[in-house]
Amino acid sequence: MDITLVVALVIALALFFDFTNGFHDTANAMATPIATGALKPKVAVAIAAVLNLVGAFLSTEVAKTISGGLIREGEQGIQITPVMIFAGLIGAIVWNMVTWFLGLPSSSSHALFGGLIGATIVGAGFGAIDGAVLLSKIVLPAFLAPVIAGVVAFTATKIALVLTRKSDTSQGGFRYGQIFTSSLVSLAHGTNDAQKTMGVITLTLVAAGFQSSGTGPEFWVIVVCALAIALGTYMGGWRIIRTLGTRITDVSPPQGFAAEASTTATILASSHLGFALSTTQVASGSVIGAGLGKDRRAVRWRVAGRIAIAWLITLPAAGLVAALAELIARIGPVGIAIDAAIGVAVIVTIFVRSRRSVVAHHNVTDSDAVPDDASALEPKKAGTP
Repeated sequence: MDITLVVALVIALALFFDFTNGFHDTANAMATPIATGALKPKVAVAIAAVLNLVGAFLSTEVAKTISGGLIREGEQGIQITPVMIFAGLIGAIVWNMVTWFLGLPSSSSHALFGGLIGATIVGAGFGAIDGAVLLSKIVLPAFLAPVIAGVVAFTATKIALVLTRKSDTSQGGFRYGQIFTSSLVSLAHGTNDAQKTMGVITLTLVAAGFQSSGTGPEFWVIVVCALAIALGTYMGGWRIIRTLGTRITDVSPPQGFAAEASTTATILASSHLGFALSTTQVASGSVIGAGLGKDRRAVRWRVAGRIAIAWLITLPAAGLVAALAELIARIGPVGIAIDAAIGVAVIVTIFVRSRRSVVAHHNVTDSDAVPDDASALEPKKAGTP
């Protein structure tokens, strides 16, 4: 298959992943203000989309981590091909769609990293992965960031609740404050998550010989990735917004304000340092911390436990799917076509299944499921319009 055609296919798939990243992660910024009524659902996602677009232009440090750090392109004779990246994206997209369907706020970032790692190991061996970068820039932040965000949110919630005890009117002030803090989370999300797709496209261009190794993303790559994640964000990702906003804990305006502020600080600091962390894990950690700040019994631990399990298996699960896709792709053009057909079939199947129990802007805050029951991550009433 012509290399230009393969590169075009990978870029298109990368932008679709960027789109899924957008609607998968809208909840990170807007779940709590929607849950507390600080913002109307459609207004919230529109604000998030615009600020994701802006944020994507503010930093490229995370993109460089992916395009020139995680995979040792060009070192010791290692040759990463666009086909490997294609397989990695298949793994990431499939896992993103599965967790979106289940309403699980899992990590789009770790799905992407898992996909790239799984495909690269099959295609080029373990030596193609820079273990030091994987540990310092991805694994350690994955464990530390949500804990740090949770501790900050816990502390901020304690302070906020003391303030609201002195004045009932301050609840309204925190509700307005949520508009500001949730907007900052959206901006921060753009500075971190949009960079990951930029890094993937840049890695593809380098692997195909269309761009020099060690260089950052081209301006046109920044533009198309910013637009893709903004469009995905505007689509809402309502299933995950429901889980993060109403299933983990009942969020009050002071808690929402505290959670969003801690999420913003953690993400912006990580983007500055080039840490490709999961904004979803940070946001979830902040919500749990905010719940603990009110009362440990306010956190629905069975739901939090399911989310934690999703965190743990995301990287290996996406890696396994990508590894299988890479094995099939090694057949040649027919294998690539098979991968594409299977990927499309999975996406369409999940979408069709999701229409049986629709969650959208009009019912995202409905409490029609027992929060800590086995069905907590799914709407209880099938066929909801």
